[in-house]
Amino acid sequence: MAGRRGALIVLEGVDRAGKSTQSRKLVEALRAAGHCAELLRFPERSTEIGKLLSSYLEKKREVEDHSVHLLFSANRWEQVPLIKEKLGQGVTLVVDRYAFSGVAFTSAKENFHLDWCKQPDVGLPKPDLVVFLQLQLAVAAARGEFGRERYENRAFQERVLQRFHQLMRDPALNWKVVDASRSIEDVHEEIRVLSEDIIWTATQQPLGELWK
Repeated sequence: MAGRRGALIVLEGVDRAGKSTQSRKLVEALRAAGHCAELLRFPERSTEIGKLLSSYLEKKREVEDHSVHLLFSANRWEQVPLIKEKLGQGVTLVVDRYAFSGVAFTSAKENFHLDWCKQPDVGLPKPDLVVFLQLQLAVAAARGEFGRERYENRAFQERVLQRFHQLMRDPALNWKVVDASRSIEDVHEEIRVLSEDIIWTATQQPLGELWK
């Protein structure tokens, strides 16, 4: 297995679609199957930038919209050395939210263009697989704790969903849409099969750069 890199697998979706639950279950299943796998989530709240973003998301602090978008991107960039190191060691990384969330959420605000929002993340490690957990917003809003964090309101989430659909049109990325309204186990099984396939594929090709 020497020299074989791990896969970069991202889970995306609107708030409360089940990303964190499915990310954890996927890592557990991959490890049980004999793969080296680890979980990352963004924002990574343990860094100084991450702590600032956490207080912003919890509505404890206000940050200007352009500035906060760049901070979210910086929070991803500061993890890039770790991401590349782990992948190079053959570890598959399962990522709970990535640049796509950053772009979808900022571009859903007034007067933000999708292209401007993508620019700070150009060149990040390119995911081998992006799983989008598709869930009706009415169902997401009914799930526990919806509304606790900033952006968790129906009108805004509708715009976010539209932006995600725009991003999914990019043929250079491997998007897979999974129906997240089913049982946790059914959703998990579909994601697990998709991930097993892509782990093998990733060993055959170099790591790409996002949006390049």
